[in-house]
Amino acid sequence: MDRERLASRLGFLLLSAGCAIGLGNVWRFPWITGQYGGAWFVLIYLFFLVIFGLPVMIMEFAIGRASRRNMGRSFHVLTPEKKGWHKLGILGLVGSYMLMVMYIPVAGWMLAYCWFMGTGQLNLPPDQVGAFFGSMLGDPVTMTFWSAVTLVIGLAVCWFGVRGGLERVSKVIMSGLLLIMIALAIRSLTLDGSGEGLAFYLAPDFERLKNAGILNAVSAAMNQAFFTLSLGIGAMLIFGSYLNNNRNLTGESIYIVGLDTFVALTSGLIIFPACFAYGVQPDSGPGLILITLPNIFNQMPMGTLWGCLFFVFMSCAAVTTVIAVIENIVSYSMDVHGWQRKPSIVIHGVILAVLMMPCILGFNVWSDITPLGAGSSILDLEDFIISTNILPLGSLFMLIYCTSRYGWGWDKFVAEADKGDGPKFPRWTRFYLTWILPVLIIILFVNGYIEKFF
Repeated sequence: MDRERLASRLGFLLLSAGCAIGLGNVWRFPWITGQYGGAWFVLIYLFFLVIFGLPVMIMEFAIGRASRRNMGRSFHVLTPEKKGWHKLGILGLVGSYMLMVMYIPVAGWMLAYCWFMGTGQLNLPPDQVGAFFGSMLGDPVTMTFWSAVTLVIGLAVCWFGVRGGLERVSKVIMSGLLLIMIALAIRSLTLDGSGEGLAFYLAPDFERLKNAGILNAVSAAMNQAFFTLSLGIGAMLIFGSYLNNNRNLTGESIYIVGLDTFVALTSGLIIFPACFAYGVQPDSGPGLILITLPNIFNQMPMGTLWGCLFFVFMSCAAVTTVIAVIENIVSYSMDVHGWQRKPSIVIHGVILAVLMMPCILGFNVWSDITPLGAGSSILDLEDFIISTNILPLGSLFMLIYCTSRYGWGWDKFVAEADKGDGPKFPRWTRFYLTWILPVLIIILFVNGYIEKFF
């Protein structure tokens, strides 16, 4: 079977960035920044983004481009089977499934809010927006409908292939996302009283960082920097397999990380000035987007328009990740089992539709199931499995695979990363990547258990 290829460099950059840019950027980043004191947290996050996420992203792309296969088959191609690395290929499929069965319903919330905002159903008194969100979660029919819409969009894009579907649609969605973000940021920055929010966000205040807890902020920044790029499950690896050798991987990864960071930082420019302009606490937690912000839009002139645009922006960010990870799932069956694209999409679509139901029902019919203790939900368990376990372990394995002589090896990795034009991979980082970064990832992994259970 001939390997599909992306038609353009722009398509690769926007498609890969679309995978990285998701709800972690536009939902989690703003409220966690507010929780940990603003600008100092942003600086710590950017530091860890460079030393944590960027090297692992380059490695994923290198494995994919060198093997021209999905994670499920790439280790077979690059190393002898006797080394045993091929057994890790299934991690890409399991991790992608685990991410999607919790991510698709949450992405459905964003699509639902586009509709509710546009039809005026969210034009409510401030004390009723939270109850509205709760009633939406409590309705399994509504939750299932919007989750199904999200799933169908992802499957439909993948149906038309890499060039006709993923690349073409990603260019449109990502271009629209960036334009909407800029318009929303300009609107937010021109609100009366927005300057105080801008200062909170961008002016370093060590006292606020200390009050929030320096170690807590560092741990949160490590988590955010690591998980924002969707690393460890082969979602980036698959796009490397569709890439030609014209440009080297270090330069391309820097562009993608830069675009991912731009979206996260601009989200803060949208949210914090608006919060201060309307007297809303910027550290109000996960409910900041779905409960607090609708109240701001309800008070704003032309609020329905700006609210709709905001949730269209949120939906675009969520849907691009859904499309990218579904492609990773579909390509697994194509590479490992030799299936054709369309039968693979149908089969995996049915499986995803079934497996996402526990997450949906966990907020209503099965709300009495608390797998991680009182107050937890099935979504919390799924998030723990993917975020605390599969993503860091998958990234650790790829890191060791690219730096150890027992895997693919340092020299082969660097040679692949340096193919084409652009900045070369810094060879002087070998000691850090071989001995220090694996320890940092293990600390992150262990800290996840400490935070969850202790």
